[in-house]
Amino acid sequence: MAYDIKVLKKLREETQASVSDIKTALEESKGDYEKALAWLSKHGIEKAGKKEGRVTHAGIVETYIHHNLISGTTVVLTCETDFVGRTGEFKNLAHEIAMQVNATNPKDVKALMSSPYIRDEKKTVQDFIKEHIAKLGENIEVKDFKRFEV
Repeated sequence: MAYDIKVLKKLREETQASVSDIKTALEESKGDYEKALAWLSKHGIEKAGKKEGRVTHAGIVETYIHHNLISGTTVVLTCETDFVGRTGEFKNLAHEIAMQVNATNPKDVKALMSSPYIRDEKKTVQDFIKEHIAKLGENIEVKDFKRFEV
């Protein structure tokens, strides 16, 4: 099947999926962008599910201080390798989770995972993390967090 390079590039930029996965998605969807996007999303979640349970022994500690300076959060986010832990995508994920904790003040990690993601309430924080697991190719876990308030 011939691929429209613009569609392939747009899907790559939006999903960070591999070119081979994008080609497969376009084949499965007969070139339809929206169907290919849905296929990549479903496929990514399936791939992420296979990575659950893998040991995470690298990662970062991220902090977030709210603009009013009266609340802040520290989050420990782990992954499988320090290579992934140093990527901008992983650091951004940690920052987003720190903001989520600061905004919602969940009682524990389980409550955090099941809460609606603040930037897109159609998905949970767990869904948001699974999207990153699919993109980065490693298991990712929130190990701990602490919220502070004046």
